[in-house]
Amino acid sequence: MSATAVHSLWTVAAEPIDKIDAPKIEYGQLAPTLIVIGAAVIGVLIEAFVPRKSRYHAQLFVSVVALAAAFAAVVALASGGYGTTKARIAAMGAIAVDGPALFLQGTILLAGLVAIFTFAERRLDPEAHGNRVDSFVAQAGAVPGGAGEQAAVKAGFTTTEVFPLALFAIGGMLVFPAANDLLTLFIALEVFSLPLYLLCALARRKRLMSQEAAVKYFLLGAFASAFTLFGIALIYGYAGSVSYGTIADVVDGTVKTVDPALANTMGNDALLLIGAAMILMGLLFKVGAVPFHMWTPDVYQGAPTPVTGFMAAATKVAAFGALLRLLYVVLPGLRWDWRPVMWGVAIITMLGGAIVAITQTDIKRLLAYSSIAHAGFILAGVIATTEEGVSSVLFYLGAYSFVTIGAFAVVTLVRDAGGEATHLSKWAGLGRRSPLVAAVFAVFLLAFAGIPLTSGFSGKFAVFKAAAEGGAGALVVVGVISSAIAAFFYIRVIVLMFFSEPKADGPSVAVPSPLTTAAIGIGVAVTLVLGVAPQYFLDLANQAGVFVR
Repeated sequence: MSATAVHSLWTVAAEPIDKIDAPKIEYGQLAPTLIVIGAAVIGVLIEAFVPRKSRYHAQLFVSVVALAAAFAAVVALASGGYGTTKARIAAMGAIAVDGPALFLQGTILLAGLVAIFTFAERRLDPEAHGNRVDSFVAQAGAVPGGAGEQAAVKAGFTTTEVFPLALFAIGGMLVFPAANDLLTLFIALEVFSLPLYLLCALARRKRLMSQEAAVKYFLLGAFASAFTLFGIALIYGYAGSVSYGTIADVVDGTVKTVDPALANTMGNDALLLIGAAMILMGLLFKVGAVPFHMWTPDVYQGAPTPVTGFMAAATKVAAFGALLRLLYVVLPGLRWDWRPVMWGVAIITMLGGAIVAITQTDIKRLLAYSSIAHAGFILAGVIATTEEGVSSVLFYLGAYSFVTIGAFAVVTLVRDAGGEATHLSKWAGLGRRSPLVAAVFAVFLLAFAGIPLTSGFSGKFAVFKAAAEGGAGALVVVGVISSAIAAFFYIRVIVLMFFSEPKADGPSVAVPSPLTTAAIGIGVAVTLVLGVAPQYFLDLANQAGVFVR
């Protein structure tokens, strides 16, 4: 075949294009995400141009202002009716601006703001060479324990890059539950996962354990991302589109026009079922549901504790938001196929998390398995497939995120010579040595256990009620049994703190700066307010419970 013939093959097939239309972007409706990403970019510039002495204060200021401004933007959009009557698809079909998206974005921003306070804590460790130190390594690139690290500590270096990393992660999390096509979903997944992989490796103490946690998280996360991407490819082959609305129409059988290039594969149910299963696997990995939970305990234990709290709260909110949108907007026509599978996942997640938590001796691993059990409880609300199911999940996520950040903030306070004392035996008698800290931690544990007058009870009640009304009564029974098992190990820690003799060489409780105090105080306040008077917030979640399509 001659070169001219090949050339004509390339050129004849294409129709002439008059002009390419410029994309229409509704910047106002995307303001929360744009503010956070913009601040993250500013944070990178601060690292490049601001003198080392001033970076910490500059980064903290930019992060707090950006998250507060982004939250104000979410509130403005919600009060402007974008959560209800004006809900729409923005950014040329890529992003949904509706009730669930705004509610979850607001939750992520508030959780991120409280988590940033714990990132900025610099009073817990004793001063090193006259410099205050935080939870993060002095120089991330230095070999643990090597000369480079010692020189960095001596020079008073701090890793202030954690702030822009956290902002990039939050930016990705804001897009994740609002994504309205599969490619946007995947990009958001990567944008918030990559900074988290890095943040997990930056612990000041126990560096090797921290780096091991990051490597485990990265490798397993890469697997999950690959599954997600392969699932997206299969769904595209099935529906001829990555847009949520179009895929839903093809699933329902309401699409009339078929792309001739895809005529052979469109409507092939094998592609749909395998593709949907693969995307669900990727999302269940992020949520930490059994059997995709293997990374959770190791990563929670190895990561710096402020990062663990941030990750445990915000990632769950973002991932459940994306899961809800996928199941309720894209695959409602597949309900009979995905519900039995999700039933099974929810049951083994609730029971698995609760039973394995009983055997844990490390407080961070115990909270990790507890978070797995909570993922199971939230899945019960997802399975309800009703509007009440959506709003109950939104409420539970809001309540859970603040309890989690507060609990991990308390863990950072209990210290011995080696840093944080996370072994449970060290917590014996804490109630006598430091009654206030033990009492606050007890409040968080009771909320996790779902005891009345805490946010945990209101959340569980809402989720189980929605599941029962949605025809999943058996699931509620399993949930109540799991809650009873889980209550055992929460109460055990409380008994250990208040009814055991403190050891002579036991850990001390560090006095935190106002930042961590604020984080813990906000956690306690939200826990009690949502427990005693949850109605306003339940109504808010109810109003936000409808997806736009």
